[in-house]
Amino acid sequence: MKQYLLSVIQPEGDPPSAEVLDKVMRDVDALNQEIRAAGAWVFAGGLYPPSTATVVRLRNGDVLTTDGPFAEGKEHVGGFSIIKAPDLDAALEWGRKLTRATTLPTEVRPFQGEAEN
Repeated sequence: MKQYLLSVIQPEGDPPSAEVLDKVMRDVDALNQEIRAAGAWVFAGGLYPPSTATVVRLRNGDVLTTDGPFAEGKEHVGGFSIIKAPDLDAALEWGRKLTRATTLPTEVRPFQGEAEN
């Protein structure tokens, strides 16, 4: 099976209230258990805000590090899941479920070089 990256796109700004966030996290935990039970689980995790990022880049032969996100934006990747799925349609169904659980948009992308098994 191919592997797919499900990226949860989070808006910039304060997180939702504890009441809303608690429900989202319960729904995400339940979905993660469903993904595991289906044998599609590879890895998942949430990310700290972009302000915690450090960018490492090559400039004029030197490797430099800078604080902050690579690109400023109104949205950022807030978390992700890596899943196994037989095809894009199956991966998109997991993406739909993740969007329902998080209430946020989810980008679904296949990994390059993955053989169809």
